[in-house]
Amino acid sequence: MCRHVAYTGPALPLGRLLVEPPHALYRQSWAPRRQRYGTVNADGFGVGWYADGDPVPARYRRAGPVWADRSFADLARVVSSGALLAAVRDATLSGADAEAAAAPFADGPWLFSHNGAVPGWPDSLAPLVATLPPADVLSLEARNDAAFVWALALARLRRGDDPGRALAGTVGEVAAVSPASRLNLLLTDGATIAATAWGDTLWYRSAAGPATVVASEPHDDDPRWVEVPDRTLLLASRGHVRLAPLGRRSDAAAHRPSPASARSAASAPDSGSGSESDPDPDPGSGSDPGSGSGSGRPGGLPSAKEPCT
Repeated sequence: MCRHVAYTGPALPLGRLLVEPPHALYRQSWAPRRQRYGTVNADGFGVGWYADGDPVPARYRRAGPVWADRSFADLARVVSSGALLAAVRDATLSGADAEAAAAPFADGPWLFSHNGAVPGWPDSLAPLVATLPPADVLSLEARNDAAFVWALALARLRRGDDPGRALAGTVGEVAAVSPASRLNLLLTDGATIAATAWGDTLWYRSAAGPATVVASEPHDDDPRWVEVPDRTLLLASRGHVRLAPLGRRSDAAAHRPSPASARSAASAPDSGSGSESDPDPDPGSGSDPGSGSGSGRPGGLPSAKEPCT
């Protein structure tokens, strides 16, 4: 997938974030504004969300473009949640594994997305197979680089790593064997969001509530969106966002992150907050409720030239 978004905050309809804003994820499936690789995201989509009192998220995923799915528009209009993760996909291998290859991937309370690509897949990541339990390799949900990267991150979470350390470590070990990889990772458990900017765009916006949106690109032109520098780890909780630098690409290629460096990234100082200073209680506000919606195929779609995963 080539665009993704995560949200935590007061409950709101899924469509408030994913469909209604003028440049919502829905529109990014055919007209992204800041996408560096590929031009259209029509090889699948998915959204995962959390219901009150249930730590395990629900998911809705399909293999085709989001604009062709009439059911999604209805679902997004009536289902509300205080936390979600969604993505639209531009596939490296179009059609491979159908909706199983569409993010978000899930396990227990976790939802995960990978915006990027690992050049040379699968050979380039073969050295990392031995780092995973055999059962994890045999039970990969899909045969693509994103599913394997998720398996690496999940293994770290199961070993007790916190979200920031798990993502930082995963980026380090993948970049060590495939230095040209693009590894924008996005992870949530419904209460916190962790993300990496490594080769593609990443933005966030915090608001009163508290609420936070972390996305590949802004869904509107609100000036409060903040761009995350490349090679950065983002951690968001209760409307507060912290940023910490990840190692340089040359560093990652030379060695994997040590536990000490990962702990340092996970405990980085606060870089911003969407508390009382931000009067907007709704990160999806300021949008045209009717824009970006509709069930027909948009006209003038460009062809994808370079997929991202």
